[in-house]
This record gives sequence, C-alpha cells and structure tokens, in this order.
Amino acid sequence: MTSATASTPPGADSSAPLASLTALGIVFGDLGTSPLYTLQTVVQAEGGKFTAQSALGILSLIVWTLIITISIKYCLFVMRADNRGEGGILALMSLIGANSLSGRLKIMTGMGLLGAALIYGDGVITPAISVLSAIEGVNVVTSSLKPFVMPITVAILVVLFAAQRFGTESIGRAFGPVMLLWFLVIAALGISGIVRYPGVLAALDPRHGARFLAHAGGTGFLVLGGVFLCITGGEALYADMGHFGKAPIRWSWYVIVLPALLLSYAGQTAYLIEKGAVTGNPFFQMAPAWSIYPLVVLATVATIIASQAIITGSFSMTRQAMQLGWMPGVAIRQTSDRIYGQIYVPIVNWLMMAATVGVTVAFGSSDRLAGAYGTAVATTMLLTTFLLYRAMHDVWHWPAITALAVGGIFLLVDASFFLANLLKVADGGWLPLTFAAILFMIMITWRTGTDAIRTALAHSPDTEARFSANLAGGLIPRVPGTTVFLTRSVQKIPRLIIDHVHFAGVLPEHVIALSVIFEDTPRVEGPRCAMIDRVAKGVWHVVARFGFIEIPDLQSALKQTQGLDPAIDLDHAIFVASRDLVVNQSDRRLLRRLRLSLFAFLYRNAVKVVDRFNLPPHNVIEIARQIDI
Repeated sequence: MTSATASTPPGADSSAPLASLTALGIVFGDLGTSPLYTLQTVVQAEGGKFTAQSALGILSLIVWTLIITISIKYCLFVMRADNRGEGGILALMSLIGANSLSGRLKIMTGMGLLGAALIYGDGVITPAISVLSAIEGVNVVTSSLKPFVMPITVAILVVLFAAQRFGTESIGRAFGPVMLLWFLVIAALGISGIVRYPGVLAALDPRHGARFLAHAGGTGFLVLGGVFLCITGGEALYADMGHFGKAPIRWSWYVIVLPALLLSYAGQTAYLIEKGAVTGNPFFQMAPAWSIYPLVVLATVATIIASQAIITGSFSMTRQAMQLGWMPGVAIRQTSDRIYGQIYVPIVNWLMMAATVGVTVAFGSSDRLAGAYGTAVATTMLLTTFLLYRAMHDVWHWPAITALAVGGIFLLVDASFFLANLLKVADGGWLPLTFAAILFMIMITWRTGTDAIRTALAHSPDTEARFSANLAGGLIPRVPGTTVFLTRSVQKIPRLIIDHVHFAGVLPEHVIALSVIFEDTPRVEGPRCAMIDRVAKGVWHVVARFGFIEIPDLQSALKQTQGLDPAIDLDHAIFVASRDLVVNQSDRRLLRRLRLSLFAFLYRNAVKVVDRFNLPPHNVIEIARQIDI
C-alpha cells in the first residue's frame, strides 16, 4: 500500500476522469437508482390521479430538492467540511472537536453518534427496497412472475452479502461503466417522455412546487415524504469523499448524474400527465414493452451496486466508530492490497444480512418498504446541518449571522422533510429508528464503560513512585528478554506492569509500556510511535498514534521508534495485554445494572489484541483480571 497525503487518500485514483467514472458506481449507486421508486411512492400518496398542474408541482419539488440539498448543500458546503480529506458524519463530528460525552459540545457529539447510527438503519432498508423495486419491473409485462419476486430478491441479497468476504476490488472496476450505462439509459427514457410532453420543462420554475404545497393541504406532506426519496443516498457523497476526493465526485454529479436524474423524473412526470391516472411504477410503464426485461436486468445490477455501496460504507463507518472509541473492537479484514478502503467486517456483514432479509420478507414489496425508507436519512441530514453550522462558525470562523443565514436555509429544507417523514413512522419508519436507537445505546454504553475502566485501573502517584524506587533499588529481579505491555493508560508505568510483577515476581530486562491512541484525524503523518520517556533502566514509555481510519500494525510501528535501546529484539518480543472481566455490583439500580451487563457482554466479546493490532499470535499473552466498575 502506497503512502498518501490528506489531499490524496489511499485508494483515490490520480486520474480525474477515471476517478469520476469509478465514483459513479461507488458513490452514486443509491442516488442513481432512486427513480425506480420515488415517483411510485408519490403516485400512491396522490391516489394515482394527476392533473398537469399537480404533476408539474411535484416535479418542481423534486428538481429543487436535488439542486438545494445535493448540488448546493452537500457538493458545495458539506464536502468542504472535510477532516484532512475524509468525510462522513463521524469525521465531521471529530472536525468540530465533538468526540466526548462531556464538555460544551456533548450535544453535538450526541447528534453525530445518532446520525451514524441512523445510517446503519438506512443500510438495512436500502438493499431491500432497491432490489425489490428492480425485480418488480417484470410485473409490468406479466403477473405470472409476481410470486417469485420476493424469493428472487432474497436470493440476490444473500449472494450479495455472502460475496463480501471475497472483497469487491475486481467487481468494483465494472461498477463505474455499468452505472454510466444506467444513467445513459434512464436519461434516454426520460427524453422520450419529454418529447411527448415538452411542457414538463416548466417545472424548473420553483413557483410550481410552492403552489402545489400551498394548495395540497395534508396530502402535500405525504407527497413531500415521497419526494424526499429522490435524495436518499446523498450522504454518500460526503462519506465516500476520502476514497475519491472532492473534484471527481462533484464532476460526476454536475455533468452526468444530475442531468440524468432530472431527465428521468421529467420523463416520468410527462407520462403521468399524459395518462392522468396511474397505478404501479411509472418508471417501467413508460418504457417500451420490448425493453422491459433488459431494463429489469440492468436495474437489478444497478441496485446491487447501490446496495454494495451502502454495505461498504457501513464497514468504513464501523472502523471509524471503533477507533474513535465508540464501538467495541471487531475483526476487520483488508481485502485489497491496493485500495485502502476495501475492508470486510464479518460481524457487521452478517447482522446486516439477517436484518435486510428479515425486512424484505416482512414487508414483501417496495411500495410497503417506502414507508420505512427515508425516515433515517431525513434525520441524518437534519443532524448534519446542525454539525455543519458548528463547522462554519468554529472551524471556518464565519460570522454567526452568515453561518445562521446559510445554515437556516438548509435547516428549513431539512426540517420540512424530517416532519414529512415523521408521518411514515407508523407505516414502517419505526424500523430504522429502532435500529438506530439500539446502536446509539451501544455506542454510549461502550464509551461510558471504557471510561469507567480507565478510571478504575488508574493508580495513585505514590504507587508509581514506590514501584520506581523498588526498580531502581534492585528489589525487582530482572530476567532476559523483551516484553511490550499494551495499555489503555497514558501513565508511564501502567497498572498492568505492576500487576505482572506482583504475580510473577520478576520483570524482563527490556520493557516497553505501549499506549495506543487513536487520534481525531483520519491519518497520522510521520512515525506512528514516539518514545515519551525512559522511565527506568531498561523500561521505556512509548505512545503509538494512529488515525481513525487506519488499521494499526504495532510491531511495524515499534520498529520505527527512535531512541530505544538497539539491543531490544522486537521480532521475538512478547506482547502482554489484559483480558479484563467486568463485574457488576449488586446494589446498582436496575437500569444501570442492565447497561453494565450490556457493556460486560460487549467487552467480553470484543476482538482480541492479536487480531486488532496485527500481532504474531505465538508472541501474545493475555492476563485476565476482574474489574468492578
């Protein structure tokens, strides 16, 4: 893996056209397949009947939603709030300094964590609704295949998740060209509709949308919830910025994706006006009969690509949350030796597969799933706007009035969609919100528990001074060898070393107390390890620093440390870590006992240091300790 600066993330292609083509598949899969179900949902909200005026109003809302939210908010403002080239709501949270449960920004921290949790909920719904809506296209030609739609969808989803363990590098090379073909096809279909009814171009006037909302009453909110589906996947522009850079993503959006989406929606709207009354999906109904089966195949491939993007994004976000200290350590496998972002997280993959297949079977159709879709994304976008305001004011140092003015416009739009999607809660919106609430509780519980453990393991300065005196006075026997003690503490002599001497009675000739710290930045420039102090004869305190998207390799990092005794043999060093057992106190309140039990379960099942830090298994010793927090 080649080194990279913040401006050129690992895996990002130096060729702008090629990077833009690749971004079509990875970044715009979800946004690009939204024409499959957006207007279908709007048709249901409107009762299937349209006048030219109402259809133009709906199209105007879609057009200006894409322009304001994606073209302006995300492409111009949110993507500017990068954390040394990295994007995503957790990176934004870290950028504004909100990575703690205490302090003045703890509310911002809560917003960032909730937004991240909601993206997982979106990740469960996206593959289900995308693949279902594509396969359902065959119903336009014949109803005889309708009983097979759901089983085929489930089979595709199972294969998709099962294939994650092999990595997606080779498949990923084909994503861009396939999505380019998809955008060309939906643009061509849209143009065919516009030719039949050119009057739809009047929807570029935002007054059509404003008049529709003014006269639609309660139905307008239902329609607004459907319109919002046209921007689901918009957060991927920001989350995947670290893989491609800003320019390729923006170029792809403005030149290819936005025009294709606008043409597709305009063509579908022309079909609605022409027919006056529609049932089913206008996307497939407007296509020529001979093209339905090829279009279903292409749509299915496009939705699989869209699903792949959200799955990969969930893997990346898990790594960020884990290394920022908000999730327990899990096994992560690098599936490519060229592209840093290509990782596989088994536990996340299989949990998402179970949830996605369960949701698909439970809802059974894309129109029913539409009620569950959008709620999580609308909430995430609203929370992103609050964090963006803090970035404008605190990081970019904009005057408060300017930040409020710009943020207020985005807040008005996001709040409108958020309120519209609240109407979906009873129809299925509760599902991603429930997933998010569970994950949010896990993240808060994990951070609270690890902070409590760190406090419980801290020892007084007197203890450290007494140990140092015994060591200097030769009261602690030394034996040949090198041992590296891994510790969560930043103390020069951590409790793990003191406990080891207490039970073993000896200390190795060469000892390194190694503290591992994950910074709030994506990557750490320069040497990963730095010697902080030579504590005593043969005892060093070293701190290893990694960025929150990096996969740490401790043995390699230690070998680059300056100032250590050349006699230290790191190739044969023994690494000692703790495997602590968290114990509840019986007098705790019920809710606190339940949270402690949850933390104890997570802590007990967290990935072992040998896997997380790429250590040789035969050189690692774990010491079990009982800790009461």
